[in-house]
Amino acid sequence: MKTILVVDDEPKITQLVKDYLEQAGFGVRVAHDGRSALALVRAEKPDLIVLDLGLPRLDGLDVTREVRKVSNVPIIMLTARSEETDKLVGLELGADDYMTKPFSPKELVARVRVLFRRIENYSDPGSDIIHAADLALDLPRLRVTAAGRAVEELTPTEFEILSTLARQPGRVFTRAQLLDAVHGVAFESYERAIDAHIKNIRRKIEIKPSEPRYVLTVYGVGYKFADR
Repeated sequence: MKTILVVDDEPKITQLVKDYLEQAGFGVRVAHDGRSALALVRAEKPDLIVLDLGLPRLDGLDVTREVRKVSNVPIIMLTARSEETDKLVGLELGADDYMTKPFSPKELVARVRVLFRRIENYSDPGSDIIHAADLALDLPRLRVTAAGRAVEELTPTEFEILSTLARQPGRVFTRAQLLDAVHGVAFESYERAIDAHIKNIRRKIEIKPSEPRYVLTVYGVGYKFADR
């Protein structure tokens, strides 16, 4: 059974999310502040975290920052903040997805399933290794090497975006197409989220992220993997 850590300081929300996730067959642990969440992450190593940004003691952005120092566990942010900057900061820190309050518990369950399905698909022993330029993407292990050097581990969402691009070097993908590849379902989402994920990917795989060799911007359209 997959275990999900739900972190929110509103008991009604944590109970609602817990009920829906348990009905969907997941084990659920709950924390109501950032420090308790970090303690549970270290002690129990959950398979996924549903994380509110507006937490007492240590806010969700700080929790994400600390978690990413030790783990690439998938993170879905919950936020009541409508400002674009807050969402971008969370994604740039390494969150995989976000939902703005008020949200549908059923949609949250669907997004959780999508993230787990993505990881399970890559864990298929029949999967292979994608070679593009001098990158090698090891699908079963979600690992990337560049010119033989291991790079920092990518989150599941970052790996999905990079593998989508690397499978078809030279093809230009719009942000909407990359969002569809990531979610696999017709979620209303936020196209600039792709920019945040691309920024993280470049930071991890490029020697000089400001002058990328692998993931290139096609201005006014989207992104492509270098066709060389």
